[in-house]
Amino acid sequence: MEREPIEAQSKDPSLKEGESSRARPKMNRFALSCAILASTNSILLGYDIGVMSGAVLYIRENLKISSTQEEILVGSLNVCSLIGSLVSGKTSDYIGRRYTIVLAAATFFIGALLMGFAPSYPFLMAGRVIAGIGVGYSLMISPVYTSELSPAMTRGLLSSFPEVFCTVGILLGYIFNYALAPLPHDINWRLMIGLAALPAIYIALRVIFMPESPRWLVMKGRLGEARRVLIRTSETADEADSRLREIIHAASVISSGSNVSRETSSLEAELQPRKIARDCASGPCASHEASHPLPPGNWHGQGVWRELLWRPSRPTRRILTAAIGINFFMQASGNDAVIYYLPEVFKDAGIQNKNLLFGINVIMGTAKAAFALVSALCLDKYGRRPLLLLGTSGMTAALTVLGLASKFLEHSARKQTWAIVLSIIAVCADVSFFSIGLGPITWVYSSEIFPLRLRAQGTSLAIGVNRLVSGVVAMTFLSITEKITFGGVFFMLAGIMAVGTVFFYFLLPETKGKSLEEIGALFEDDKKISAEMSGS
Repeated sequence: MEREPIEAQSKDPSLKEGESSRARPKMNRFALSCAILASTNSILLGYDIGVMSGAVLYIRENLKISSTQEEILVGSLNVCSLIGSLVSGKTSDYIGRRYTIVLAAATFFIGALLMGFAPSYPFLMAGRVIAGIGVGYSLMISPVYTSELSPAMTRGLLSSFPEVFCTVGILLGYIFNYALAPLPHDINWRLMIGLAALPAIYIALRVIFMPESPRWLVMKGRLGEARRVLIRTSETADEADSRLREIIHAASVISSGSNVSRETSSLEAELQPRKIARDCASGPCASHEASHPLPPGNWHGQGVWRELLWRPSRPTRRILTAAIGINFFMQASGNDAVIYYLPEVFKDAGIQNKNLLFGINVIMGTAKAAFALVSALCLDKYGRRPLLLLGTSGMTAALTVLGLASKFLEHSARKQTWAIVLSIIAVCADVSFFSIGLGPITWVYSSEIFPLRLRAQGTSLAIGVNRLVSGVVAMTFLSITEKITFGGVFFMLAGIMAVGTVFFYFLLPETKGKSLEEIGALFEDDKKISAEMSGS
């Protein structure tokens, strides 16, 4: 059972007595720059989603593939990203969060090159498999790294950056579709896909110079390095020391009942602000690390999968339900599939001109990116639950309208302009509400609710479900529409979103403004959960 986190808050001298420093959160520039750089990995996934929606039209013509092969091609990246997401947790516990980001970018780089130079469909599929593994690594590690580095009061904004950059990548994919479409059809799709290798190089080189996650450093017993990172991501040294004590307290449960746990408790008492500052000023807290191995340096997340899947505790079951649930509904919403196959949707609605289709994509991508940024800026002010419930309710309404418009077009002898325009507006509304709620909040929530010892591998499990559902939806979307039409699919997705809204209302407590250690305690206490539910 996890112990209650240490309630230690540093006071900002600029605030009046009695006024909490949490009342006026400030953006730490160093934490902001690290979050931006770590989250740029998500551009790679977004770019692939956006660019593939147009590139697949030319791949189908150039390589003469069937609609089934098209579904497999599009969905394979999501299915294969399941591999990357499941192993990324263990990998990041071994080599650290930072080098896992580098590994993700390097893997995607190889896959992008293979796809760009693919002479045949099997070769193209091989590139998709490798790129998918890189995407899986990226989707897990970017939000985890950012949440572990960020101060509590700005964690919502910073941890939502992966979704913001993903939407930017989607928009860039649409723009390159539009720009490269006039080139010969055996060249344009290769450039569309292969250009993704360029940002992967930049990301891998820049991330090497970022600091490591302070929580991972504490898990390795490297307290001095952890404190130096915390000082750079905190407003004051006292705040950094307070955060360090909370992290140490959380890390102490890794070997609960062992000598390490007892040594950790002793260490917590010693780690008062003045003593930390004095001991770390001349070196990496050498005296503490020598006498208190916190935790053992050979800890690489062993036993975590057993704790998650084999007789998990009641708080762990609650966390798993919330994390897996939000990831399931994120992809069961069909958002990725709608984006992948948007040209097919509008072709069915009566729009045949490819340049016009790509132009509509750019408009939709702009709306999606804009609302993702708005949501990111509001997360720490209004909280996760209100924006999540607003987003899923809006998606339910938008998908219902889209279903009605699609059904009208299906049974209309002439394609009515107003119905086509209504369909375009409904699609833009759907992806915009997704960007307000499920898009950013899934990554934020998944990376912050697991306790320290379970965070990397627990998040990888939740995102593994995300990738599996995404791949299944993408690989069956066209086949299902052939059976029940696009209108039927949109009605089905609206129903799923209605169920998701109810799920989120009853099972996801608010986490705004809480430290990662406080969130762990939240899932242990029934009264705290009830208070957070009723307070939103």
